[in-house]
Amino acid sequence: MALLAGLAGAVFVVLLWATEPGPLPGRTQLAFALFTLFCLAWAGYGSWAITRRAALFALDRVIAAWLALAASITTTALTTTLAAQRGSGLLPAAVVGAVLIAAAAVLAVRAHARRAALLRRKRELAQ
Repeated sequence: MALLAGLAGAVFVVLLWATEPGPLPGRTQLAFALFTLFCLAWAGYGSWAITRRAALFALDRVIAAWLALAASITTTALTTTLAAQRGSGLLPAAVVGAVLIAAAAVLAVRAHARRAALLRRKRELAQ
């Protein structure tokens, strides 16, 4: 799923970027580049997960959660900065960004807790 979503997102962003009718400001180009990078990171993670011969483990969820948290923090920072510079839409950008960051943080905490529980159980069974 991460591979497909990452590739689809990267293709969409690059096509949108390439079909702009005129030259874009530097910050806009940076935003397109970062969105493309995030999508490619997800595609890379998806490729890595598919090519492994083992089942997905708790560490994979931790990696995915950190990717989601980094992407949501950066996206929120960019959108709120642009909204503040334009003088409009700051509150919706901040609220949506806060919700995305909170969701990603919850997933990261849950992934770490699940991994810790599994590692504790592994140590218990090894004794």
